[in-house]
Amino acid sequence: MERKYNSLREFYPFYLTEHSNRTSRVLHYIGTASFITVLIYCIASTRWNWFIAGPLIAYSFAWIGHFFFEKNKPATFKYPFYSLASDFIMFFHFLTGQLDTRRADAEKTVNP
Repeated sequence: MERKYNSLREFYPFYLTEHSNRTSRVLHYIGTASFITVLIYCIASTRWNWFIAGPLIAYSFAWIGHFFFEKNKPATFKYPFYSLASDFIMFFHFLTGQLDTRRADAEKTVNP
């Protein structure tokens, strides 16, 4: 039976276990960084018509990671908001060097 997540705090450890493949995570980081870059460009240039490119680029990279490297279904389909928030949290944990510890803790929690 599949577990239902009622909060981002409950969901994030599961999200980390769904991103065990390093290449998939790198693709997520590229997508997230691309989204942030497009957002900054839109703000700086006030060319808001480019905004749609941000999510398209980000999800393209992430879904390639899931379908070809993780071989799993992206959590975005079932938990779109938790998944989006988790993308940014994972990116932050990667940038701050916390990701390996967070992933190890998640593995113990989700797959005891």
